[in-house]
Amino acid sequence: MGMLTITAKGQVTLRQELLRHLGVGPGDRIEVIPLPGGRIEVRAAQPAGSIESFFGQLAGRSARVLSLEEIQAAAAAGWSDQP
Repeated sequence: MGMLTITAKGQVTLRQELLRHLGVGPGDRIEVIPLPGGRIEVRAAQPAGSIESFFGQLAGRSARVLSLEEIQAAAAAGWSDQP
């Protein structure tokens, strides 16, 4: 895959092929997990919510009703079978 360069601010830019491999794009988040031996694991962050709580909001089993924007944001975040 090659080498990455650390900027003067201590930042690293991941190449597009790595971002595609992770399945992330602009606005998405990634997790970085420190591992023994000076290694790290980088993976796409998973949404914090659960699909069950989202369905409960749609079914009216919650004290709060979702706005159209909140429903669209939840749908855009997805809850697919893909990691």
